[in-house]
Order: sequence, then C-alpha cells, then structure tokens
Amino acid sequence: MAWALLGRGPWARGWVRWWLRDGLRPEGADLMAGPDVRPLWEANRWAELPRMALAGEGAAIPGWVSAWFAAHPPYRGAIWACGQEAALRALHLALAVALAGLPPPEAALRALARRIGANPAYAWAQDNNHPVSEACGLLACGLALHDARLARRGARRLDAAIARLVAEDGGFAQLSPAYHRMLLDVVACTEWLRRRAGGPAAAPLTMARMAAATRWLHRLACPITGRLPRIGHQDGSHVADLSGAGPEDARASLERAARIFCGASAGWPADPGCAALGLAVPRSVLAAEPDWQAGGLLGRRFGPLRAILRLGPLRFRPAHADLLHLDLWREGENLLRDGGTGAYNPEDPAWLPCFQGAAAHNTIAFDGEDQMPRLGPFLFHHWPETGALPEGGWWRDHRGRRHARVVRAEPGGFRVEDEVSGPFQAAVLRWRLMPGAWTLTAEGVTGAGLRLAIAADGPLALRLVQGLESLAYGAATPLPVLEAHLSGTNSRITTRIHYS
Repeated sequence: MAWALLGRGPWARGWVRWWLRDGLRPEGADLMAGPDVRPLWEANRWAELPRMALAGEGAAIPGWVSAWFAAHPPYRGAIWACGQEAALRALHLALAVALAGLPPPEAALRALARRIGANPAYAWAQDNNHPVSEACGLLACGLALHDARLARRGARRLDAAIARLVAEDGGFAQLSPAYHRMLLDVVACTEWLRRRAGGPAAAPLTMARMAAATRWLHRLACPITGRLPRIGHQDGSHVADLSGAGPEDARASLERAARIFCGASAGWPADPGCAALGLAVPRSVLAAEPDWQAGGLLGRRFGPLRAILRLGPLRFRPAHADLLHLDLWREGENLLRDGGTGAYNPEDPAWLPCFQGAAAHNTIAFDGEDQMPRLGPFLFHHWPETGALPEGGWWRDHRGRRHARVVRAEPGGFRVEDEVSGPFQAAVLRWRLMPGAWTLTAEGVTGAGLRLAIAADGPLALRLVQGLESLAYGAATPLPVLEAHLSGTNSRITTRIHYS
C-alpha cells in the first residue's frame, strides 16, 4: 500500500525523506488541515510565461524561471506537494519557450519531470484530471528535452488515461464543464507541442475521444459569452490562456480544441490564441445541437431557453450531490442555476454541504439530507442507483427514497415533472433563481421574463428564501431560492416554466 501511494525507486525514497523532514511540520502535515492550498498552487502554475512569450518578452523567461526555483527549492513544501501542479508548470514552460523560439531550460524541465514521475499511483487513483495532466506534463518535458524515452512514457500514460476517463460520447470522468475545459486545454496544447516536435503519435482512440470531448463541451458553452454551467466542481482553472479569455469564457479553449481534434472551427474564427499557434481556420464549423444527451447530461431547447439536466450513471466518484439538477439558460443569462463550489478547504466547514450538497442544486432533497452520505471533502459513499427515462432519469438512494424527473415541452415554455417515493417524511424542491427582482405568487414566482408555477397532488408550501452561490473560488454571494415543501404523502410535482 505504501509503495502504491508513494511510487517506487530511489527518487521515491528521497520523496519519503523529504516528506518526513519537511512535509510533516505542523503546518504541512495535512494539506487540508491548514489554509486552503489551492490559491497557492493556482498562483504558481506559470501561466504568465506563455503571455510573456506572446508579448515579445521571451528573453526574460530563463531568468524568471531561475528566480522562481531560487525562491522555491525543488521538492520542499506544499508548493511541490502535487504532481499535477508540476505538470502544469512544465506545460506552460514548454509552450512558452516554443512560442518564443528559446532553447528549453533543461535543469528546470528535468526537475519538474522528476516530480511528476515520482507518484503516478496517486494520480491514477484520483480518476480525474490528475493522471491526464501529469501524462501531458511528462510528454511535454520529453519533447522539449528531446528525451524520446520520457516522451514515449508520457504518450503511453496519456493514451491510457484518455481511454479510461473519456467516454465514447465525449463525457469525462469529472462531470464538470470547468474541468472538462481544463481537459481540452491540457491535451490540446500537448498535442500542438507533439506535432511541432514530431513526437510519438497519439493513439487513434485518443484522437477520437478528444474530438468527442470537444463536441461535448461545445454543446454547453454560450455562443455569445462562452460561459459554462457551474455543474460539478468549479474553481476557475484554465490552462494556456493565450487569448486572455479568463476563467468565465471558454470560447478560446473550444476553438483551439476544435481545430486540433475535430479539424473544424468552434464558431470563433478570429481567436488570437489559435493565430499565435499558427492554427489555420478550418472551413467546417461544429454544428449547434438543440437536443442531445451525452456524458451524464441531457440538453433540450425550448424557444429561447436552453435546459440542461444532470443524469447518471455514476461510473466515477461524484463531486456534488446534484443528480437531476436542472440548469436553465437564455443566451448568456443563467436563469436557474447551480450553486458553484465555494472552496475545497474553506475556513467555514459549513461551506462544503452548502455548495456541494443537494440544497445547492435545482433538485429534490429528502428529510434535509443529501442524496448520499459524505465521507470527506471530496468523497461520498452509498452512491445512488440511477437510470434513464424518456426525456429524463431517476435515482434511488440507499434508504430506498426515489426521485424521477422528466422535462417536456409545452406551448410557451416547458414543464418539469418530478415523482418521489419511498420512506421519507418530507421533501423540498428547490429552484435557485438568477439574482434580481422575483415576486412570490400563489403558484410560484415571476421575474427575469419567466413565470414558474408549481402544483402537487398533496399539501404544498411555497417559500422565497435567500441562498448562497459561489461565482468565483472562495467567494459567496446571495441569490433567491424558491422552495416547495412537500409532505411524505406527495408523489408527483409539476413545475411549469413559461417565458415572455
């Protein structure tokens, strides 16, 4: 077990010695025990290096990297505690020197490669972005260093990670549009470096799965703003932002991935990041799909509205208790919305259930409990059973409580039909509303050009309360929430959503 967690070989033994010497200080014994480490990692991903290259400041990159290493000696402290973070530094560095036409800083890349390669079992155990990013980091280091053996090792790991974690329909193990964007960023930039250096070719399956993954995210992005639903973990991560789009706009990421993996444009031909990489504008454009189902989500178009429903199955560990959550969009306006993430290691422990629990989503919660019990900040147990229905799906928890939801069109809007059953005393249906002026009515609420009317086959009490949402990592702001409180005798609830 220890070898599986710590890796093998002489460097792994050195890693153990470092951990015993420097990692077990009171403030470093557990990365989740002290202040949230993610902002530290985010600030040290070297995202500024490609921007320096594009700004004509490439000559300053070697000195910048040397100064960073002097301030942060290899393998000491929390800043070196994550192999993925080393991989993202390596990818940004390799991209920057390629764009600037500089020789790669060999010592820096070898130090990063050693850190990435030290602990592969931990990354693989995550079943998320970690094994993908680390494989890309190894491949980028191998290409930059002209180390064919290292490049082949990275390429094999990347092919294996994509085969396991990206489904045929493009869905990713992490059902998170934000982390799906990171997947596209990391693999697309690595593929550009691979083609430029003549590295080992990606497996055909890898290219096919990444093309499907690009189309998956293209369905979700607002074509006007590039905004994505905040389903699943949302921490603002984005890699190799050559267009200066920022964390809220995924259009540049999609355009780059579409040109590399699909041989098509995503609909934004003037993207400056693609121009910097020398990626020609393809003649074909990815098609817009009004109705689709892929990778654990179902999308439907109702007039000017886009509805996105979170389905199963739960093949990989879920991040949020968000089954059958429904997101509603009108162009760039997120009318009915997810609560976001808050933080992974917040100062206030109440943030974890507040943002990751069922109450943070547009779904039904039974007896004030989540859809599955929590074991820790990133882990639930007793995952619910799930299944598909025409226009929807269902889940049943370990107590036998069941929720089924379908979404159907009707004149002037659509309706959401929920059925609940099983051993429960009470249930709450929540609709988390876009901040603004909403008016409670006898049937529901009106506001933002919408009218929500809720009916049930038993006693029903409606309340308009204040909830919280997280629009940026570590931040929380209020938003209105319509709650429909149901007794255990209820079995069917219908929400009609009409637009004006």
